[in-house]
Amino acid sequence: MAETIDYASLKKGGFMRQKQKGKFSLRLGVVGGHLDAAGLATVAKVAEKYGQGYVHMTSRQGIEIPFIDFKDIEEVKAELAKGGVRPGVCGPRVRTVTACQGNQICPSGCIDSYAIAKEFDKRYFGRELPHKFKFGVTGCMNNCLKAEENDLGVKGGMIVECAQDECIKCGVCVKACREEAITLDDEKGIVLDVQKCNNCGRCVKSCPTNAWKGQSGYIVSFGGLFGNKIHKGEQILPIIKDTETLFRVSDAAINFFEKNAKSGERFRFTLERVGEDEFIKEIKAAYNGD
Repeated sequence: MAETIDYASLKKGGFMRQKQKGKFSLRLGVVGGHLDAAGLATVAKVAEKYGQGYVHMTSRQGIEIPFIDFKDIEEVKAELAKGGVRPGVCGPRVRTVTACQGNQICPSGCIDSYAIAKEFDKRYFGRELPHKFKFGVTGCMNNCLKAEENDLGVKGGMIVECAQDECIKCGVCVKACREEAITLDDEKGIVLDVQKCNNCGRCVKSCPTNAWKGQSGYIVSFGGLFGNKIHKGEQILPIIKDTETLFRVSDAAINFFEKNAKSGERFRFTLERVGEDEFIKEIKAAYNGD
């Protein structure tokens, strides 16, 4: 049997070889942890009919159906497609994009995380690269999705300012700020230390008179890694104000990786080998629209 199975092609299509001979675990394509009820019903049906009646929830919001026989793979793909569910991918390519629920659900959210995840998926999912590449989107500084663990992580934030004429000097924002970036001065009123501000937006959300104004934005980190080696992704750019710039920057990052990485080399190690100065030069050019 081993001679007739193209394991590399199956892995590319989300079918991962199990230790049991002739059995595969199918990784599904789930964007931002979002799967509708009809999709869930389809997955359950396939797991019951072709697997062992259960699924595995992965650490990256994915769903896997184990114990699929090699002979059933084409039928499994067909049944999933009828239910609107697609296989995921494995190997050296862009993986499933993870995301929290963002500002559409969560009171703390500063951005629509799922909308950004869907766009990343549309632009990059399954793209062939020298090694795997992971995107993660989290809605605020609570960082539930741990953005800095990803090759490219996005975290929601806010650029804030206080309208002094609308401020009643209640001090709620001072207490809400975890960075001690806000002080209340008897003469100057509210004072914001922009060097301490981490763009969390808690001042905007807590203000009872809406004196604090906030513009949502995207805090991007590059080169995160969490596995055999661990590295926290680094923020190189200021908070990004618009999606056009965000996707220009993400294009530049993934293109740099594709152009410079060796086969089997993660983005972090490419940056270390090639030199971060060259990457910073290219990513800043993309940020500025040059």
